[in-house]
Amino acid sequence: MANIKSLSIYFFITISCLAFARAAHFDITNRCPYTVWAAAVPTGGGRQLNSGETWGIDVASGTAGARIWARTNCNFDGSGRGHCQTGDCGGVLQCTAYGAAPDTLAEFALNQFNNLDFYDISLVDGFNVPMEFSPTSNGCTRAIRCTSDINGQCPSVLKADGGCNNPCTVFKTDQYCCNSGSCQATDYSRFFKDRCPDAYSYPKDDPTSTFTCPGGTNYRVVFCP
Repeated sequence: MANIKSLSIYFFITISCLAFARAAHFDITNRCPYTVWAAAVPTGGGRQLNSGETWGIDVASGTAGARIWARTNCNFDGSGRGHCQTGDCGGVLQCTAYGAAPDTLAEFALNQFNNLDFYDISLVDGFNVPMEFSPTSNGCTRAIRCTSDINGQCPSVLKADGGCNNPCTVFKTDQYCCNSGSCQATDYSRFFKDRCPDAYSYPKDDPTSTFTCPGGTNYRVVFCP
């Protein structure tokens, strides 16, 4: 019995170590000249980042549907309750839900088809803060960026406090939201795509907006690169 128990503990430790070894490390850096409140779902939660600060998180192999974004103009009390002008995630510092539009998104899914990581910058929820999303290991070098002055050039109908809305948020029609699964680029999506060619501009913008690295790659997300 003792040998069986020892063997079980050994396998548990081995499997745990292997799982940790396959985890990806993300460094999230704020280079904006102002404070942001970084958010990471489903791993990480949230943290205040003053200008120049970096927050490191480890994300488990197999994680999908993950997002990192910056929240702006936040106020939280001692219990972590409050509100953000952009990217708010239910009025809490430690996010467990996605943020409210508008927010520039770093999206990723780790160790998926053919053991590849998939990553992108998405403006499908609009734009609030310039962003760079780049791999930092495994020989993968394709950095993607969205650094144009979208807030300053935002069409008047899409303007929001602290950001620029995607048309789905404003109009809520199938043409812009692609609820039926069939939609095409519009003048509004082209506004975003012209300024940030690497980024998703509408839900079917996959061919020019999704990038891959080998599983086990580490990454960096920079606000205001």
